[in-house]
Amino acid sequence: MDKTKSYEISKHIVLEAFQRVKANKGAAGIDDESLEAFEADLKNNLYKIWNRMSSGSYFPPPVKAVEIPKKTGGTRILGVPTVADRVAQMVAKIYFEPLVEPHFHPDSYGYRPGRSPVDALTVTRQRCWRYDWVLEFDIKGLFDNIDHELLMKAVHKHTDNPWVIIYIQRWLKAPFQMPDGSIKERTKGTPQGGVISPILANLFLHYAFDKWMDRNHPDKPFARYADDGAPRRRTSRDRNCHVKLRHAV
Repeated sequence: MDKTKSYEISKHIVLEAFQRVKANKGAAGIDDESLEAFEADLKNNLYKIWNRMSSGSYFPPPVKAVEIPKKTGGTRILGVPTVADRVAQMVAKIYFEPLVEPHFHPDSYGYRPGRSPVDALTVTRQRCWRYDWVLEFDIKGLFDNIDHELLMKAVHKHTDNPWVIIYIQRWLKAPFQMPDGSIKERTKGTPQGGVISPILANLFLHYAFDKWMDRNHPDKPFARYADDGAPRRRTSRDRNCHVKLRHAV
């Protein structure tokens, strides 16, 4: 470890993080720097990220808010971090994901390594033969409305790594830069489009939904893909299976 740095972060992990970000592609953030432009000065750019993250002085820039049309009408906001910030988030994800992944529910399929929508559909189809009723749900605005205090409580359950904790907190608070250039502060949610956001959303729902179902309805299997799910019910009168997500963490 570099004794002049506050946190031990491997330079090799920073390089791996860039390689993953590059493989995922993606648009430029508020600085309009593309992946190609970032890579043109790769050594210097990665050193800056490592230096700032390992010294505790990394602060994420605002997230570019992009309006995306919804199939049902209207728009939703997609948050696009800069390339450098996506690399920084990936560094944290590489460290944090192995700590939480083994604890996630076997019937959670979204944004998880080695799992896909096909897996969720397969298990759903198999169970439909054994259950007469299915309660389908879609959590409206999950990424926009996650409670930061409850989420950080869940993060603390799985790590005491100070730099992972401090940077997750900073990413949660990073403001949006709206299409008109104005800055919008955020007090809840995690930007849909961020590298770290899917695993944080899964962690939140692990306690708010998955564990809640196990405690209160252990006889009712479900399949959840991110904010979409389908618990099974044996009768139409089984009203107790209606999920109330306010029972969180």
